[in-house]
Amino acid sequence: MQEQDKKCNDNKEVMIGTWAWGPGYNGSRLIFGKSYDDSMLRDTFEKATKLGFLKWDTAAVYGMGSCEKLLGEFINGREDIFLSTKYFPDKKYKAGAFTKSFEESMERLRLKSADLFWLHAPKNIEKNLSEAVPLMRDGRIKSIGISNVSMEDIKTAEKFLEKNGLKLGAVQNHFSLLRNDQQPIIDYCNSKGIQYYAYMVLEQGALAGRYNAKNHFPTFSMRNLAFPKRKFKKIEGLLSMIRAIADKYGIDQSQVPILWVIAQGAIPIIGITKPVYAERLSAALKLTLADEEVSKLTAEAKKTGIRQQGSWEPQ
Repeated sequence: MQEQDKKCNDNKEVMIGTWAWGPGYNGSRLIFGKSYDDSMLRDTFEKATKLGFLKWDTAAVYGMGSCEKLLGEFINGREDIFLSTKYFPDKKYKAGAFTKSFEESMERLRLKSADLFWLHAPKNIEKNLSEAVPLMRDGRIKSIGISNVSMEDIKTAEKFLEKNGLKLGAVQNHFSLLRNDQQPIIDYCNSKGIQYYAYMVLEQGALAGRYNAKNHFPTFSMRNLAFPKRKFKKIEGLLSMIRAIADKYGIDQSQVPILWVIAQGAIPIIGITKPVYAERLSAALKLTLADEEVSKLTAEAKKTGIRQQGSWEPQ
């Protein structure tokens, strides 16, 4: 396997996401409806790393480079940080675009190599991965991943990389209580030594307990369009069950959907913007949901009839 084993908190592996950090287009204000103070984000980074959260995820399209730049300032060359970032390809393959994006990401991040680098969408998989091959061979990309993919896409990537004496390191897809159709892919990845990362495990806050039909997302935000008031009404029963489980264990409600994802064999990517969120996550990871609780949450989520899908997702 490619190097992907730097320390993470407790025995449960998670990755910290930074989509909400950057102020640029496709960043904090447009997607989440709010901006975050750089000093608060620095404090968040410092608190999280002190708690043992050393795996960090970002992407070139998050804030159109602003998230990478900010994270690079915080990392400042630290060698204990496991860094994951991504290239979002155009529909039509353009020779050299993958390599150019990688180099620009490394410049913004102030790094020479990426522990994990992603093809952010399954477009021209073989052609784009052909540019990853020399970068992997010279050590600039330590592990390669593909995101927003089907089982067929995974096998295409595996076959191409194997021909070049390399291995697919990771898959990253949308997976949550409200997007629970990934188990076959999760099981396949785990059987093949491919790490499966789940993003939007809290559905951008819809499952976190701070929002509901009366107090929903900021009006002028993409997450409000993706999860309007009518959907919050459909998940009232699920939120109530999540709250009851959280109260039982003495943890924040936002942590229950994360523990559910871990129970399915996936590695959750969790966006945090305040030090207290890192503290809540650290406390929750000491716990494991009972099988009965996992089953009840799954059944209650299914009753909502909701299957969340991002506008960028191919399926």
